[in-house]
Parts: sequence; C-alpha cells; structure tokens
Amino acid sequence: MLQLYKPDDYKRVLEAALLATSEPMTLADLKKLFDEQFDDETWRTLLDDLRRDWSQRGVELVQLATGWRFQTKPEYQAYIDRLKTEKAPRYSRAVMETLAIIAYRQPVTRGDIEDIRGVAVSPNILKTLEGRGWIDTVGHRDAPGRPALYATTRSFLDDLGLRSLAELPPLTEIEGMMDLVDSVPQIQPQAEARSDSAESEQQTDLKIEGMMDLAESASQQQQ
Repeated sequence: MLQLYKPDDYKRVLEAALLATSEPMTLADLKKLFDEQFDDETWRTLLDDLRRDWSQRGVELVQLATGWRFQTKPEYQAYIDRLKTEKAPRYSRAVMETLAIIAYRQPVTRGDIEDIRGVAVSPNILKTLEGRGWIDTVGHRDAPGRPALYATTRSFLDDLGLRSLAELPPLTEIEGMMDLVDSVPQIQPQAEARSDSAESEQQTDLKIEGMMDLAESASQQQQ
C-alpha cells in the first residue's frame, strides 16, 4: 500500500476518494481513509489546501450540507449540458411556489401553504417534491387531524449547492423571479418522476441565480 509521508500525500488520497464518488462525503467518511487521527484544524487545512489546488480548474471542491464534493464550476456547466441526451424537467409555477414557501417558512402544513398561496395545493405537488428528495415530513401539528409538517431536506441544500438554509437567496430575489416560470411549459407531476437510473445519470446542478432555476436543472455540477 502507498506510504503517506507529507501533507501532499494525504491530499492526493482525499482527492482520489472525492473524485471517485458522486455523492458528498462527510468528514466522518473522509476520516476512515487514514489510520492517523487528525485534529479538526488539520482536516480544515488539508481540505482548504485541496480546494485551492483546484481553484484554477473547471471543477471545484465545495462544502455542502452533507459533506464535501467535486463539482463543475457554474460558468462551465452550459458546455457540459451539451453532452446530455435528456432535457431536465421544468417544474410548474405551483410546484416552485410550494417549494419556496416550504423553504422559507418551514415547517409548514399543507393548510399553511394554501393560506399563503390562496389556492388549494394538489397532493401531487407535494408528492413531486417528496419524490425529488427536496422535502420531507418532519412531524405533525398538534391540531385537529394532526396535519403533516413539511420541511426541506439536506439533499435539497446539496442540490442547491448550499451548506445551510441561511445561505438561501434573499426572499425578495425569489419573489422577483417567480414570474419567469409563467413562460415555461409546464409538465404533469407524473412526468416529473424519473427512474433511479436516470436520476443517477442526471443529478442536480443547482448552482443557480435563484430558486426558480431549481426546476430547470437535473444534473449535479460534479465531475
């Protein structure tokens, strides 16, 4: 087995592991790579140095909600998209409004969403977002019928390229962009679901200007 002596040796192992996986790797997973027990400062130094090593390339190392991942830089994504044989789905305004309400007001019930939007929320909308892995049921409100409480997931943050909800775009930006969806052809909820194999080939690239582009991208910006 390769002997590790210098920080660069450890960085190369980290680099190989991160490039070999399509999912973010947690610090706990990365620690399994070495017999040595490093303190948190050493890990920060190794990962920050590796991130700087890749700073002038088309792929970058980023820290997301669930860990670290290599992904394509946003400015190169348009070229990578030319290789895709399947177009990413565009979600309806109703789906995106529902997602935005959950993201900024969570946890919320279906009734809360309907009060804010002023219209009924189709169960298919919530199923679409749950099937995409962007929202989940996190509990039930202590009220008649015990309605489900919905919140966004860590996968949602990963797909958006964020570490926490605090990094979401300002709500004023989202409100200003909401009308963009009206000119986009809508698709039926059942058409929004894809097989696991298609999902793995076309995972989300959500380095976006705002929440609305969430609906347009279905491949992660990764190597």
